[in-house]
Amino acid sequence: MASLTSVPAIANARLLLRDRFGFPDFRIGQEHAVAAVLSGRDTVVVLPTGGGKSLCYQVPALLLPNLTVVVSPLISLMKDQVDALTARGLPAAYINSTLTSAEVRDRLARADQGELKIIYVAPERFAIGSLAARLKGIGVSLLAVDEAHCISEWGHDFRPSYLKLGALRDQLGGPPAIALTATATPQVRRDIVHELTLRDPKTVVAGFDRPNLTYSVVRTRTDAEKDETLLTLIRQREGPAVVYASTRRAVDRVTGMLCRARIRASAYHAGLDDDRRREVQEDFMAERVRVIVATNAFGMGIDKPNVRLVVHHAMPGSLEAYYQEAGRAGRDGLQSDCVLLHSFPDRFTHEFFIKGAYPERRVVERVFAAVSSACTVGGASRGTPAELATLVGGGVNERAVESSLRLLVRSGALQLDSPSSTQLHVRFLATPERIRGELGAGREAEREVLRALWRMAGERVYDGIVVDAGSFAPGLGGPAGVAALLESLQGEQFVVVERLGGGHRAGPPAGPGSIPVDWDALDRRRSAELAQLDSMQRFAYANGCRRGFILRYFGDPAARSRCDGCDNCLGTHSETRDSPGATGRSRSRREKPNISDRGQRARNQRSRSQARSGRAAAAPRREMPERDLTGEDIALLGALRTLRGTIAKQERVPAYCVCPDRTLFEMVVLRPPSLGALREVHGVGDERLERYGERFLRVIREATEMAR
Repeated sequence: MASLTSVPAIANARLLLRDRFGFPDFRIGQEHAVAAVLSGRDTVVVLPTGGGKSLCYQVPALLLPNLTVVVSPLISLMKDQVDALTARGLPAAYINSTLTSAEVRDRLARADQGELKIIYVAPERFAIGSLAARLKGIGVSLLAVDEAHCISEWGHDFRPSYLKLGALRDQLGGPPAIALTATATPQVRRDIVHELTLRDPKTVVAGFDRPNLTYSVVRTRTDAEKDETLLTLIRQREGPAVVYASTRRAVDRVTGMLCRARIRASAYHAGLDDDRRREVQEDFMAERVRVIVATNAFGMGIDKPNVRLVVHHAMPGSLEAYYQEAGRAGRDGLQSDCVLLHSFPDRFTHEFFIKGAYPERRVVERVFAAVSSACTVGGASRGTPAELATLVGGGVNERAVESSLRLLVRSGALQLDSPSSTQLHVRFLATPERIRGELGAGREAEREVLRALWRMAGERVYDGIVVDAGSFAPGLGGPAGVAALLESLQGEQFVVVERLGGGHRAGPPAGPGSIPVDWDALDRRRSAELAQLDSMQRFAYANGCRRGFILRYFGDPAARSRCDGCDNCLGTHSETRDSPGATGRSRSRREKPNISDRGQRARNQRSRSQARSGRAAAAPRREMPERDLTGEDIALLGALRTLRGTIAKQERVPAYCVCPDRTLFEMVVLRPPSLGALREVHGVGDERLERYGERFLRVIREATEMAR
């Protein structure tokens, strides 16, 4: 094997880079990574989005004698990369759940015959059969772990399946390993080295700075303001744009809004079928549409160099996700803009999902108790998550129940029974007249199934009957065919059909106290995601250099206190809904006042109200200072929200009726020491002051005392 300083190895790699990939030379960081891999040394590569991470293993793979196995978390990503390699005539393939057993065997045979040099594999695939042993027999020169931050509990996209990759390396014969990511803090990098058991790794961290990107935050209050800002941004700029929204529903709504404004836009999310997603992606690459509105399902492995604008319609859940998604802009090195439309309540959407995905111990134990009590004698509970949430009570939502069930099944506390393939409960919805009128020519099979059900039970089918799909006359495709016909009819609301059996059955534990769940790991993961959310929000509220904030977060020594590529340093952060790149502070019809301006507006409004009521203003309202939220601030905000939730539960009203989120935030920033000072906080009127003032002050005072 060539040494680290081997000129021929690097010269050969550079020649291959030019001849096979068409690049004149390696980018910053790539050459050091390639040299380390060719020397047989374990390597950790952290390059920014668009920095060319894949070449760090693809180029060596073509020079090494045996296979390079690439672990990749996304099927769409590995397919795109394999397509790009094969288009260049490079020998690569993938193995994942989309392939049949015969297709997998064929690809392994090709690898054994030396026809393939790179095989992409999903991490979950190694849990099936003897794939690792087969690859070891073929011979593996390099194990590449893409998106390696997924192995860390402190990474923004932790995947338990990645924790098995350290053992996988031994199963493959112990080849050198390269771990690659675009978003790894120093702590995450340490986790990668530990979990993959890398030996004296060469760590390559190229600059996270993207000098051609300008980062801006526009603070907004409502979706309508976000929409108006988005339209302005797109109309003021030329070139392709990507808009990230938090949910599928938001993606569809924003896409419709843009189309109504005569902007060529398409939606992209996991709810679309593969053909539609491929069509949307191809239209965007060919610029038949100008704007993609997407969830974070879009962008992995997409290399469109001339995206001029990336807008986040809502705050992402972590700075890693934001940096990765914003990095889709300006991959050609030309000036591009990254704009975050931020509203403080954006945080609570993420908190809802985090706490649902990683429920507290008391929630898991209550779900276990609810399932146990709902089990029939010797049978299973078939309650849906929504039904179980009702049994659990206490404000536990359906998502938290689903996550608790997965934890309990994984721990062995619950056993998951599969539904029957033949026993069905069927209930008619359609009238005989509708059946005769709508199931005409070409629908003979569906009519025959419904006739058979009628012959079995007559009008009782409208109450629901249990049938065996295997008992129908021949000619309908057997049990599977009958079930498929009924499910098709259900989609048209002719019937309601449900497979019987299945559900959750209580396992060995005698009670909640013996549930074998790793509670500490669950708490760590929840805390990690909440900490990432805190960092993202501090970025949104930062008064200093945003570029420096990002670089410091990722441990890049190039971080400075000022730059020429963010709204704060450029002096363009005017809380407007106009272009973040516009200069000056002139007020326009479309401008959104900043926090201090809103404070002045509130003072004016309150003065008018007091004048009408004959009362003099007690004191001028203070302006709320803008500053980063500290860890103590976050803790106080959590305590105030807990108190608000307690009051809301006692009074049986929504939390916002006690006080809005903006009010809690100003309490944190201003920390009023008295009722008079609390009265000056946005949203605190006389009624709220009288009913809740002392209780909120008590929490604020306790937090202030602890901080001293």
